Amino acid sequence: SSTLVYNGFYPVLIGFNSIPKVAVVPILVIWFGIGTMPAIITAFLISFFPILVNVATGIATVEPELRDVMRALGAKNRDIILKVGLPRAMPYFFASLKIAITVAFVGSIIAETVASNKGIGHLMMVASSRFEVPLVFAGLLVTAIMGVLMYAVATLVERRMTGWATRGMAGGAGATPG
Repeated sequence: SSTLVYNGFYPVLIGFNSIPKVAVVPILVIWFGIGTMPAIITAFLISFFPILVNVATGIATVEPELRDVMRALGAKNRDIILKVGLPRAMPYFFASLKIAITVAFVGSIIAETVASNKGIGHLMMVASSRFEVPLVFAGLLVTAIMGVLMYAVATLVERRMTGWATRGMAGGAGATPG
């Protein structure tokens, strides 16, 4: 049944992800007005697909033998997903989250240039129209710093939440077991 759901929804998700999110911003402005809401929704839309695909991949990596053992112990599909699949998906979630954070910043700033009266994107747009190049570069620098800081926060949370995934590894992920 999960294969049927996967095969049914995956093409829809691919189609959704193929839509340029910036092209949706004018629709969001009509629905939510000028302001921060279109930027927030744009960031969410950009981040949603990569995170969803990676979490689904993580859940799908549960070995069939482990599923069989869990079923032999009386576990239902829901138990297998909650107790094995979701924990198994956490490293995938954080890997995609770290990338999605930086992409979401870009998307929200682009949306702010189109549909906001505040924010870094709006500031950069106004500065650009006035040929205030140093202010535009300052906006770019602030964006880069915010992206790096958010990436670092996500990495710290990842280490806290998924430290078990790299235990026994001498140098963390990618190191050979010692």
